Amino acid sequence: MNIVSYRPSPDELSYTFGGRAPVGKVRPGTIIELSTEDCFGGRVRSVDDLPSQVCEFPYLNPVTGPFHVEGAEPGDTIALHFVEIVPARDWAMSTTFPHFGALTTTHTTAMLHPPLEERVWRYDIDLARNVAVYHARNSDFTVELPLDPMHGTVGVAPAANEVRMTITPDAHGGNMDTPELRAGVTVYLGVNVEGGLFSIGDGHARQGHGEVCGTAVEAAMNTVVAVELIKGVATPWPRMEDDLHLMSTGSARPLEDAYRISQHDLVTWSASLTGLDELDAYQLISQAGEAPVGNVCDTNYTMVAKVAKSVLKGPGVYESAHERLRALSAEYLSGR
Repeated sequence: MNIVSYRPSPDELSYTFGGRAPVGKVRPGTIIELSTEDCFGGRVRSVDDLPSQVCEFPYLNPVTGPFHVEGAEPGDTIALHFVEIVPARDWAMSTTFPHFGALTTTHTTAMLHPPLEERVWRYDIDLARNVAVYHARNSDFTVELPLDPMHGTVGVAPAANEVRMTITPDAHGGNMDTPELRAGVTVYLGVNVEGGLFSIGDGHARQGHGEVCGTAVEAAMNTVVAVELIKGVATPWPRMEDDLHLMSTGSARPLEDAYRISQHDLVTWSASLTGLDELDAYQLISQAGEAPVGNVCDTNYTMVAKVAKSVLKGPGVYESAHERLRALSAEYLSGR
């Protein structure tokens, strides 16, 4: 088993997809142990640390990478299986921003009323008890929320030498912020440039669907991923697979278009897997599908279309990459 460990220093973090040389090359079948910083770069540590004062735009939402996958060429697909996602600290942070989030005025939603207050919340992370503890700022109310670690940002370099900020989700992946991207899930990313150049970041100890205030329970992570390459198979938008479901994503504005992209991809993907014509697949997904919300606050919004594999009668996808990576991750975990 080939295992690579990579712990970036602050000056080795990236803030874009594309436009950056790889930090290393990995072969398909490699396990990568990596660390990621939170979306604030670790600068927001107390409720008195306002991001507008301690963070510097555009150095927000850092990612670890990019990694060059040997043999990856445009038209291929990289599969990343998330073996583990574990908060690296006993605290995590969340905020409201004056001009960012679903329920405040933004630069594209202009209002005459004042923007929301910038406010910070600090969560206590208890790995032993598997909880994140919420503390209200203006009362003594507290509640324990189950940990559900995930990565908000994962993607590859865009096509045509394009460089995108990590905060923007699109066909290359990016800041999709879907809680579906947790341990045990395989994400499929279409390759646009030689090596693919994938990066991972923006760990969340947990997040509600939509990330409505603009931030989750933002946490640095210790993450393990297994890498696979599927040659000659293109992926138009990021897709995901867990043991029970297939999922398609779509990122755009307005939200309806993000929804349409994800549903269109799942319908056409399901048709190709089952041999159904598109209208029959459309009818099936209409009645059996789910539509978890990723984010409704980023520069593009993200929707997920999800269906149980049992509905499609369990067809294999991507040459059974998920099953192979599950076996590889089990071997890795048993050998530690």
